[in-house]
Amino acid sequence: MTEIFPITPAASRAPIFLAVVALVLLVTLVLLVYLAYSSRHSRVEVGPDSIRLVGDLWGRRVPLRSLDLAGARVLDLGSAGQLRPVGRRFGTGLPGYASGWFRLANGERALVYLTDWRHVAYVPTREGYSLLLSLAAPQAFLDRLSALQGGAPARGATDPP
Repeated sequence: MTEIFPITPAASRAPIFLAVVALVLLVTLVLLVYLAYSSRHSRVEVGPDSIRLVGDLWGRRVPLRSLDLAGARVLDLGSAGQLRPVGRRFGTGLPGYASGWFRLANGERALVYLTDWRHVAYVPTREGYSLLLSLAAPQAFLDRLSALQGGAPARGATDPP
């Protein structure tokens, strides 16, 4: 005849620990799905008095009066060595998608939304950082900002810095 001796049940902390781990994994999964969605659906909304960066966790509203359009231009980051992002501070870095706060090669701080390094609008601000935005029509974007501010059109990629 076989006798059975039960093992003492685990303390009540074990199921709580497993529930916390499961919750952390669920939150991580939701965040990853959100980042994947955002990488394909980020945009810039231009309003009468501000632009709004809509995307993942790094979106924000930037007043037009904060933009320094005299230094704005269209870039190809493949040849714009000093304005290339070289270090991520707080942001998202996925293959083909970078967003958030980066340090540029020239030491400048920048808020970036980059998917294509060949068609980038560079817009310095008066707030101590610049914007680097991959846009389908970066020159049209800069021209629209200039029109809203009542100034001359921004420089294109072929204009001297």
